[in-house]
Amino acid sequence: MILDITQLLDICISDKLIDMVISGQKNKSEDKAVKVRIRPVILKNEIEYQVSEFVGRKVLHSNHSAADVKKKIIDYMTEDFKQAQINMTDAAATILSSKSKTLTCKYKKAGQLKAQRDLSHNRTKKYIIQEGKPVAFMIDLGVMGQDGKIIRTRYDKFRQINRFLEYIEDILPKLDKERELTIIDFGCGKSYLTFAMYYYLKELKGYNIRIIGLDLKADVIEHCNELRTRYGYDKLDFYVGDIATYKDVDKVDMVVTLHACDTATDYALAKAVKWGAEVILSVPCCQHEANRTIKSDILSPVMDYGILKERMAAIVTDAARAKLLTANGYDTQILEFIDMEHTPKNLLIRAVKSSKEDISAREKTKDMLEALNLELTIDKLI
Repeated sequence: MILDITQLLDICISDKLIDMVISGQKNKSEDKAVKVRIRPVILKNEIEYQVSEFVGRKVLHSNHSAADVKKKIIDYMTEDFKQAQINMTDAAATILSSKSKTLTCKYKKAGQLKAQRDLSHNRTKKYIIQEGKPVAFMIDLGVMGQDGKIIRTRYDKFRQINRFLEYIEDILPKLDKERELTIIDFGCGKSYLTFAMYYYLKELKGYNIRIIGLDLKADVIEHCNELRTRYGYDKLDFYVGDIATYKDVDKVDMVVTLHACDTATDYALAKAVKWGAEVILSVPCCQHEANRTIKSDILSPVMDYGILKERMAAIVTDAARAKLLTANGYDTQILEFIDMEHTPKNLLIRAVKSSKEDISAREKTKDMLEALNLELTIDKLI
């Protein structure tokens, strides 16, 4: 249904509004909002509309009446932004703004009702590691102050750590609490997430674990071991080592690899499969291998553009990794790790050991790779 902007806002600005996201700057500027989010909130038993403007790393909040927020939306869409997506309990709508400031509004009733969110003004997300409660490693790594408050410029890292722990929380039933579990973090770097795993699984959940962090940078490993000793994390050790040649353990229960570059991810996944790891968590990075040889006459319009070819190579590589894990007896998902606006390397492969292999997944992967002129390391290793 096509409506004019006044008709649309009269329908949408109500208690059925879940949220509205306005984006696509017409005239890009660091001083102006790159995105606006609007949602209903209850203040003094009355519904108002909270406008959140995302300016750089800041989020500026203000609350408005229905009449005032309608005027703001019209101004946003006429002057500043190209599009708006409106999400309601019983419908969805879009607004598109042309260069000539013409607004095109579309409204469509939903097939089924969606639940409304909590409309309380001060609602806060309950994080696994909570703000306001000092945690030693979060302070030393510069994410949290001595009072437990998150450093303003480190909120992205705070959310990333908690998102990662949420993915681990989902697979806790797969981890045996009755014996010591071995977890390896390949390419651990400064070890934000390694320390977070230990703190969550050992301190908060009471699991009997041993965690090994592995990285090629000797100075980084030395610093991580110093912090480990300071915190008394006696079952957490860091070593200088290479993913491809690491052989110091015979069995591993969970393998983590975050932003291991190019084929280093493949060697980590292959090690995990060889060990029969119950859980694999991998955030791949820099899929150069496929980008060098990927080729397809049918997809030549994609391959003609470097950035599209690079993204295509990354997608195909991660699809092959996920499917080959499935072929080797894992229930595999590809999930969004963190928001795309923070980094394009935002996909997480989560694989949980199952009881059966999937031969068809291997055959489909082989067909895809042949069609795209690809020979990938992951295919050779597993």
